[in-house]
Amino acid sequence: MSESRNRQGWDAPPPQGPAAQRGMRWPWVVLVVALLLAGGCVGAVGLVVSEVSDEVWLTAKVRYEVTGDAKNVTVAYSVWTDGDIVMDQETATSLPWRKEVEAEGRGRSGTVVVTLGAGGGRATCSVSVDDGTPRTATASGAFATAACIAS
Repeated sequence: MSESRNRQGWDAPPPQGPAAQRGMRWPWVVLVVALLLAGGCVGAVGLVVSEVSDEVWLTAKVRYEVTGDAKNVTVAYSVWTDGDIVMDQETATSLPWRKEVEAEGRGRSGTVVVTLGAGGGRATCSVSVDDGTPRTATASGAFATAACIAS
């Protein structure tokens, strides 16, 4: 009969005493560390979700402007609102042309494209979000196009 078996043939009971108690602590240490890591991850995800949720409802004023001496220019502009990009187009018979709209959500931005007609001339487009630096571009000559994008 081997030394690890008792008289009935069963395995011997695990050792008892201080050495055995130290060996039983490590699963608890691993469990506590795992719970702390999981809690930290949940906290970080919660913070990110909170920030994104707050940002979705922010609004901004988008200002479009086209100046110059061109006549009958086509002005196309877009803005992010209510989770979609909204596009519109107008014909400006004379300049300056101005428009201000509100943008909502994370993609608070605006785009304006100006296209000159057969009569040519010169036109400068400008777009800004809130009080940010305006983005500008200039078109000159027949059927020339300029585009501005701001966020």
